[in-house]
Amino acid sequence: MDPVVNIHEAKTHLSRLVEQAARGQEFIIAKAGKPMVRVVPIEPPGAVRSLGFLSGRGVIRADVKRAFKTEIEAMFERGR
Repeated sequence: MDPVVNIHEAKTHLSRLVEQAARGQEFIIAKAGKPMVRVVPIEPPGAVRSLGFLSGRGVIRADVKRAFKTEIEAMFERGR
């Protein structure tokens, strides 16, 4: 169970509580003993991906579909 902090204590020690939450320690803020909110750390954003970043850097000269025709057909025919 997450630690419960009353709202007055949370206001008094907000900086310390925010630092603890940033390090991963979740806690609940209660008002008059009734849980009101859960404070959790924010997940870091994922890596930004850009489509087409290798565009124009390579050339496929063979007709891949024709070169691997039997393998491709075998992959899709197995389930039938």
